Amino acid sequence: MSGINEFIANEVKSNDVVLFMKGTPGFPQCGFSGQVVQILDYIGVDYKGVNVLSSNELRQGIKDYSNWPTIPQLYVKGEFVGGCDIIREMFQAGELQTLLSEKGVAIKAA
Repeated sequence: MSGINEFIANEVKSNDVVLFMKGTPGFPQCGFSGQVVQILDYIGVDYKGVNVLSSNELRQGIKDYSNWPTIPQLYVKGEFVGGCDIIREMFQAGELQTLLSEKGVAIKAA
């Protein structure tokens, strides 16, 4: 299982914003992943989507990596931010945009 942890760690560290999700940003395959994609697209942040449906090892590995039971999972600058409910609440309160700005991640919408 160490191989999958290395893969996840590399994705998290080498991309400013990473969304581990079911499906892809262009074709989310669950409603929760779709909601987070809509939020990220709305605020105009560049991010990498990683499809956990591509392998069972990755699907379980990301849950173990973050110690978080659900997908999607959003990481910003190597730090786990949360899943769909947390991201939605942060976005509605303006906290997600603030977090991204404070971390030095460019966003297009205020």
